[in-house]
Amino acid sequence: MSLELTNNTALTRYEAHEDGVLAGFAEYQLGTDLIVFTHTEVKPAAGRRGVGSAIVRFGLDDVRANLPQLKVLPLCPFVSGWIQRHPEYADLVYGS
Repeated sequence: MSLELTNNTALTRYEAHEDGVLAGFAEYQLGTDLIVFTHTEVKPAAGRRGVGSAIVRFGLDDVRANLPQLKVLPLCPFVSGWIQRHPEYADLVYGS
């Protein structure tokens, strides 16, 4: 599986494409102090292969590298659960 991961700022979501086809995305809303992850979706054809995890990791790494002034508010249950399983990202979370 070869994924192309991008930040689609026009649609405010991190995306994964496989062979040029959208495989999944994580939507967000930007505030002045927060980036709120609201929804993650993986297309059925790409399910159970780590696409969602790759998107979340890419998004959080992007926030850390390019938006260090923001804290993450993971309203999306998938993003919240992923961060709980990867405590090295807990410092990004609002209120931590």
